[in-house]
Amino acid sequence: MIGPASNILLRPAIASDAAAIAKLMRASVNAFDWMPVLHTPEEDLFFIRDILLPEQQVAVAETAECIVGFIAAKGEWVEQLYLDPAWTGQGIGSRLLAQATAGIPVVKLHCFQANTGARRFYERHGFRAEALGDGSANEESLPDILYVLRR
Repeated sequence: MIGPASNILLRPAIASDAAAIAKLMRASVNAFDWMPVLHTPEEDLFFIRDILLPEQQVAVAETAECIVGFIAAKGEWVEQLYLDPAWTGQGIGSRLLAQATAGIPVVKLHCFQANTGARRFYERHGFRAEALGDGSANEESLPDILYVLRR
């Protein structure tokens, strides 16, 4: 454990968070040996700064020192949820997910089939697999799952 998760602040992301979010996303993706690396760090930054932050509701989880997680949602879809690998298992993802989806009766997301930790996380939070994909509909060409939470 890095530090107490109770000292984590959740807040809306701002434009100046883009570089830290992009770095966190890259570190998280790099922790998966099954995940292909398709983009450069510069492309990650462009995606966060010019697409994600302007077009989606993004919240970050931060310590006094740094951002340790983020979630991005648009409508009923959770588009991104990443944590610093050193900060998983402390309830931060649960807090981000609860805050981002509060009051939304049906929440949807895609998760890679190979991401067993994320699958367990979403299933613990009431999401149910509703469709399996063969990877043809995502950039990584990896089999995925459509998860849906109905409240």
